[in-house]
Amino acid sequence: MSYAPTSAGSPNIEVGPKWRRPDGELLAQFQRHSVANIGDALGRLGMPDGGITPLWDGCRAVGSALTVLTVAGDDLAVIDAVAHIEPGDFLVINGFGYPGRAVMGDILTQYFSSRGAVGAIVDGAVRDRDEIRQQQFPVWSRSVTPAGPWKHGPGAVGTPVAIGGVVINPGDVVVADADGVVAVPLKKAYDIAAELAQIAESEQGMRTQAKQAPTK
Repeated sequence: MSYAPTSAGSPNIEVGPKWRRPDGELLAQFQRHSVANIGDALGRLGMPDGGITPLWDGCRAVGSALTVLTVAGDDLAVIDAVAHIEPGDFLVINGFGYPGRAVMGDILTQYFSSRGAVGAIVDGAVRDRDEIRQQQFPVWSRSVTPAGPWKHGPGAVGTPVAIGGVVINPGDVVVADADGVVAVPLKKAYDIAAELAQIAESEQGMRTQAKQAPTK
């Protein structure tokens, strides 16, 4: 089969109903805050487990979740997802945590970037770490392997997925940095954004106190 994504889609890849994406102004508010602070604002929930880590130093991205469900070690749904990318999307790929075969590599990240995606999170394996780092495309994954994927499906695009124990819906606000990943349900995002300013101010006060603390 051809590697290049097409708009026709594959017959065994489900596509969910059209979803609402957060606007750019809302995403910009989350750009100013760390994953740790956003997690605090969410009651310290909404953060996938720490096994999902950045592929290269300096990774940071904020975007709208474009969710993908794959069969372990199979990238057909990931290929099909390319046709659904809109600028500002953040691919969130449930690869069932399988470490044996990569479900994406540097060619797919080039497709993602060319369509305007801001990053990708994979609960599974990726490959081509050096090439992806050279592209400066932000990726978080559970593992890295040189082994390539199957391309059989089935899978789904634009349906709820679970990543590291957290359910993420299409259109949720996703933020990822050196610490890891957090997902903010879109229905809560405006309230959380407002609370983040207070958390940041409180933390700055604590840092100032710590610097001024007397030393023995």
